[in-house]
Amino acid sequence: MHDGTGEEFVSEAIEPVAGSFDASAMARGEAGVPRAFAWRGTSYVVAQVLGAWKSSSADRGEMYLRRHWYRVETESGERMTLYCERQARSAKRAKKRWWLYSVGRADR
Repeated sequence: MHDGTGEEFVSEAIEPVAGSFDASAMARGEAGVPRAFAWRGTSYVVAQVLGAWKSSSADRGEMYLRRHWYRVETESGERMTLYCERQARSAKRAKKRWWLYSVGRADR
């Protein structure tokens, strides 16, 4: 499904490559965006991070950080929005914390 900006909504888990996380972000207590990951059997390498932000939600009167978001461009030219869930959605999906929210082609 396209959103009118050339982006396709995906909302599927990705498989980060072990050891490819941004260590400096992790040292600050943030999710370190993976520099390489697999999605639908294809490997992607992040060429640059275009933006980063966080989203929170209220629960019983308290605000909780829920997701770390990243807008990235891959070496193969895709622009992707990735996010990391601070807590897994369910016990049986505990290992799925990184998700691809949307994908599109970079303007060239």
